[in-house]
Amino acid sequence: MCGIVGAIAQRNVSGILIEGLNRLEYRGYDSAGLALYAKEKVLRLRRAGKVAQLEKAIAEQPISGNLGIAHTRWATHGIPNEDNAHPHFSQDNDIAVVHNGIITNFEPIKQSLIETGYGFASDTDTEVIAHLIHSFRKQGMGLRHAVQAAVVQCEGAYALGVIDRNEPDKLITARKGSPLVVGVGLEENYIASDQLALLQVTDRFMFLEEGDVAQLELNRIQVWDAAGEPVERDVVRYEHGDQSSDKGQYKHYMAKEIHEQPMVIGNIISDRSDAQGAIHIPLNADALAKLQQASQVLIIACGTSYYAGLVARYWIESVAEISCQVEIASEFRYRKPVVAPGTLFVTLSQSGETADTLAALRHVDKTKLVAAMTICNVPSSSMVRESDFALLTQAGPEIGVASTKAFTTQLLALLQLTLTLAKTRASQDTTSIMQAMQSLPGLLNQVVQYEDKIEQLAQRFADKNHALFLGRGALYPIAMEGALKLKEISYIHAEAYPAGELKHGPLALVDAEMPVVVVAPNDDLLDKLKANMQEVRARGGELFVFADSKATLAADDATHIIALPEVHELLAPILYTIPLQLLSYHVALIKGTDVDQPRNLAKSVTVE
Repeated sequence: MCGIVGAIAQRNVSGILIEGLNRLEYRGYDSAGLALYAKEKVLRLRRAGKVAQLEKAIAEQPISGNLGIAHTRWATHGIPNEDNAHPHFSQDNDIAVVHNGIITNFEPIKQSLIETGYGFASDTDTEVIAHLIHSFRKQGMGLRHAVQAAVVQCEGAYALGVIDRNEPDKLITARKGSPLVVGVGLEENYIASDQLALLQVTDRFMFLEEGDVAQLELNRIQVWDAAGEPVERDVVRYEHGDQSSDKGQYKHYMAKEIHEQPMVIGNIISDRSDAQGAIHIPLNADALAKLQQASQVLIIACGTSYYAGLVARYWIESVAEISCQVEIASEFRYRKPVVAPGTLFVTLSQSGETADTLAALRHVDKTKLVAAMTICNVPSSSMVRESDFALLTQAGPEIGVASTKAFTTQLLALLQLTLTLAKTRASQDTTSIMQAMQSLPGLLNQVVQYEDKIEQLAQRFADKNHALFLGRGALYPIAMEGALKLKEISYIHAEAYPAGELKHGPLALVDAEMPVVVVAPNDDLLDKLKANMQEVRARGGELFVFADSKATLAADDATHIIALPEVHELLAPILYTIPLQLLSYHVALIKGTDVDQPRNLAKSVTVE
């Protein structure tokens, strides 16, 4: 979940490293640091806190060099302080290492190193890597061979950047289980956790495979696979413009990304629709044949993506008439699940690098599967490369830690998958759904215009510490997503329940200090939902209701209603998500929290 960046060039690379860290700060912001080769030594500067603290330190204490590595941290081992910040040095300060991942067997390695005379200056697992490399260098190995020997001993996950004052013409990198890209420049080359970090200097990238080690020089990149054999990796161009990661006119990335949703979803629908409005997802004939053969669907995901999967279960079972199960990846991978023959195994992840979801893909019994499919936003990700086929969400870069457009585009992709599954079986006529989908971008645009009304509602959460979210049917997972957004960025404790479960416990919590947020589309469950809202009102609870304009709900002093436009029942989960995002955003502004970088969280969860 940390971010790493590195560069080798004929010019000073400190600016490249700092800009890269700023672009990677969504991955972690507990501390930051860099190391540069200069004046025949490796110089290091580290600071606790965000990258801005490191920038301030560099302004006060300028350092420069043409070889360097840098890191922004999300703490796993050791508290967020300067001693635990990366880069970490080996003995004699010869070798500097940055690391994204977790070395699960670092304790026995550390003990062995201590017994041979190595001292430790941090509480991190990463420091053992620096000392391991140093120990192999003392045996006469070159830097690349020493890194290869060190990673063989390391269990867990890693993406590494390594420099050595004794080989100042080389930047070594390695990856296993954590994302890493190599940027290809003109007489300079780079590494980073994400392409976005390097778009200011290149649009050409090489993606390393599991176990690869690469050596970057000014004019050459060499790669060795996990067996130590030299290999070639393709160089591809990045498909988005550099400006796609800019905040533009908005104060926060989250605000920008909420407002982008009508346009992004409109573009996807347009790209995947023919002149008659029929949906055609971009899968080849073999993949479509696999969909037709599937007798059940198993969706694996974490966090927000898990909630998208829960919505899809309602869709797949009601429209495609196929059994669908949804599992939390971090639980699935450690169970002994029984996967039925004929299963379509779907991994769902924004980054395509989510550690638990990727592990589930790697460990599932593939002999039982019709196919392993992934739905994600990154075409170069590990899940795309390791699945039989992929459906890309096409959300574009999402920088805010709290997912917005990545979630709604996942929902859209899952609905399009549902319609395709239904079409392969002729289970029911989906023409009306596809026609309704054409109007979705316009409806989303209308909802975004309600922001001022939602901001006024948000004022009533200013002194609240708890909130309850209610929904029924496919809107129950949307209530779960709304509760997650509120707690992520405003730090208000929020929980979601199926409204029908109120009497089975949650009603005990309802009083005047517990705001209750309800999503109420005009569907078959609306009358039952109205009864649930009466239960809340009878206990003195205050209701905040996002309802269909034809839901005939009455407002009063403790019932606040925002009427949303009519929408097809299957599209309601996408539409009702946006006002919940706006509510969370404005509550966070009122609370004064860090909207884009909430405490203790990071965007891409690449470690367990």
